[in-house]
Amino acid sequence: MPKQKWNPCSILSPVPPVLVTVRDKDGHDNVLTIAWAGTVCSSPAMVSISVKKERFSHHMLMENGDFVINLTNRKLLRAADYCGVRSGRDEDKFTAIKLEKEKASEVNACLLRESPVNIECRVSEVLELGSHDMFLANVVCVDVDEAEIDREGKLVLGMAELVAYTHGSDYEIGKVLGTFGFTVRKKP
Repeated sequence: MPKQKWNPCSILSPVPPVLVTVRDKDGHDNVLTIAWAGTVCSSPAMVSISVKKERFSHHMLMENGDFVINLTNRKLLRAADYCGVRSGRDEDKFTAIKLEKEKASEVNACLLRESPVNIECRVSEVLELGSHDMFLANVVCVDVDEAEIDREGKLVLGMAELVAYTHGSDYEIGKVLGTFGFTVRKKP
């Protein structure tokens, strides 16, 4: 059977559809949905987001250099879809989709109160790559909803109802198939 040619960007999936909050130099906030976000380094903690130059938030990222990655769960899925197809040029998406802003601890951008995890980021480098610019950023603070922390203080996102996006559809993450090191762990 002959192999078909696919866009490689659609093959590397699923991806987290995250809501990214940004602020311009005049203090105006916007929220956009990004599917191309990820961890790039653990020490120092760094992430990346990729944004088309035409997106309304692109100039805000360039001006301010701060943003927040707000993880998307089942409750935020409607907002993630809406913020991915509407532009902040045309409306205040926070008001339109009824998202609550909250002051960030370290960066000059707001958090989304509804998100179980907010990752506060400061841009360290912008890579112009073609259709998208990649914003490499240092993680300066992580805010976690107390409901996601167990009695021992461990982060447990299993009940956060996080979602993943692949090939035009959203899915809820939830079934554990294994844990780190399960292939080499000794059985009790």
